[in-house]
Formats: sequence, structure tokens, C-alpha cells
Amino acid sequence: MDKFMERAVQLAARNVNEGGQPFGAVLVKNGQIIAEGVNELHKTYDVSGHAELLAIRRAQEKLQAATLEDCIMYASGEPCPMCLTAIYFAGITKVYYCESIEDAAAAGLGKSTFIYEELKKTKEERSIDIAHMPLEKKEKSPMKLWIEG
Repeated sequence: MDKFMERAVQLAARNVNEGGQPFGAVLVKNGQIIAEGVNELHKTYDVSGHAELLAIRRAQEKLQAATLEDCIMYASGEPCPMCLTAIYFAGITKVYYCESIEDAAAAGLGKSTFIYEELKKTKEERSIDIAHMPLEKKEKSPMKLWIEG
């Protein structure tokens, strides 16, 4: 096994032993580990406290960079939809993972499969009621402020 993936799996196993979920992530740049993370939901009660997200946050802070195009993500589990979205936003173009979304679902961690299925649906078909509420006064638009910047 690749040494970076081995590290991600070690982090995940240690996290399980500490009462957390079996997910660890390592971000690598130029052959060096830049940042690591494990799921911290059991510590922080923060739904966004996933291994990949924490590794991305730490790497961006360390590198003082908004994007991480030159980095490779190694994750013990296939990234969930939230983490995959953050990976896209961060500009990471290479991700390796060990255990699949299906493996996670078989272990009782099946929220990702549900969300991936929800994302395939139209807004109207999804289980969350989501509705557009347009601004009445366009001059107060944050987007307009951004454009005028």
C-alpha cells in the first residue's frame, strides 16, 4: 500500500479506537504531507467535521492558499458528496481512496448513498423543500456589490 494511503488508513483506525468514525485523510504536495484530518463529529458535533474537509482547511491555512491544485488527496474512504464538493472547490484534481461509499453503507454509514441519489433528482423531487425567494430590491444584492466591487 502507498505510504500516504497507509497513513490515511492509520488515522482512520486510530479515530475508531478513540470513538470516532473510520475516516482519515491526508493531503500531499510535492511528495510531502501538508495536512491531515479525521472525522471529528464525535468531538465537535459539527456535521462538516469530515476528514477531507479538515485536511483541506488545514492545508489552505498552512499554505495561505485559496486553492490546492498541486495537492493529492488520500482518503481511507470514498469522499462523501460534501467532501467531494470541497475537493472540487479547492481545485484538487487527484483523489485516491480505499473503501467505497458502498462499503460505508454496509457498515451502517449510508448517508452518502442517499445524498448522491438526492442530487440526481430535480429540486422538486428532493426530500428537502427548497424554494427560490428572489430579492425585492436588486440594489441590495450582494452579487451586485461583488460585481461592482
